[in-house]
Amino acid sequence: MTYTLQEMIKDCQTALKKDTEAVGRHTVRKIVEKACMDNHFTSTYLGRDNENPRKILYEDEELGFCILAHVSKPETGLPHDHGPTWAIYGIAEGITEMTDWFCSESPKGRSHGKVHRVKSYNLPSGTAHLYNEGDLHSSRRKKQVRMIRVEGINLLKVRRQKFREAA
Repeated sequence: MTYTLQEMIKDCQTALKKDTEAVGRHTVRKIVEKACMDNHFTSTYLGRDNENPRKILYEDEELGFCILAHVSKPETGLPHDHGPTWAIYGIAEGITEMTDWFCSESPKGRSHGKVHRVKSYNLPSGTAHLYNEGDLHSSRRKKQVRMIRVEGINLLKVRRQKFREAA
């Protein structure tokens, strides 16, 4: 039996209507893992014909969350958080190396905040990880990665602070 986008939307709505905090978000994380492990779901939204780095599949008018398909090229990202919201990274194909950071100096004006590396770990295919508000992290991909993400609100509408690794 395949998992559809409509089922994923309904499951996320149900989880977030019950609880918008830890329990609801962890339920959504499990939903993202389910989608990432479903071959029909991933071939439909992350198939070889999709090379889009950020494609919004659904944005919920009531709850604000959005479901996205990402095709990410090899790259090393800068440390960041998601401002006033949360995000779940779900890996459908490939491996993303994530690094968690600790902020030792907050950003001021146009100056970047300073961060220190805490730990690095891999997110392999079929896994999803929740980053809550303020969770500083960065990603590194040696090869192309296909992901399903859920954002608490559309991050294109959010101004975020910038961070750099402290010397």
